[in-house]
Amino acid sequence: MRTASLAVGLAAALLGPLAIPSRAAPPPRIEGQALPGSPTGRPGDPARGRAIVVDRTRGLCLLCHSGPFPDQPFQGDLSPSLAGAGSRHSPGELRLRIVDGRVLNPDTIMPSYGRRDGLVRVGEAWRNRPILAPDEIEDVVAFLATLRD
Repeated sequence: MRTASLAVGLAAALLGPLAIPSRAAPPPRIEGQALPGSPTGRPGDPARGRAIVVDRTRGLCLLCHSGPFPDQPFQGDLSPSLAGAGSRHSPGELRLRIVDGRVLNPDTIMPSYGRRDGLVRVGEAWRNRPILAPDEIEDVVAFLATLRD
């Protein structure tokens, strides 16, 4: 138990500058547990999405997740592997998890990459803006959708 709490504490400390959701006002639940359709009106680019996922200064995905990235050392093990994500989830489900995973799990340590409000302990560089722009989120969704078993 102590190891798990240390891991969560470490992840929160490292992710703290990004955006820690406030527990005071959980977001509304999304019907069907998905965000259907691209808000940009354009499909994402899987190559740009992969670049965001593996970039340890942008998406920070590999801090907590592992996946089919043999060229990337030190992948995380706090969260599910991204391998097969496109087989397990629809693009809309992936989009919801990225935009605001608190809708599915209010206690998640995953940053809300698309939220702007209701957040606490937000670094100055990210105040009043999402961590990833809508087109970047679509790129990540497009890439994760390609990860099939």
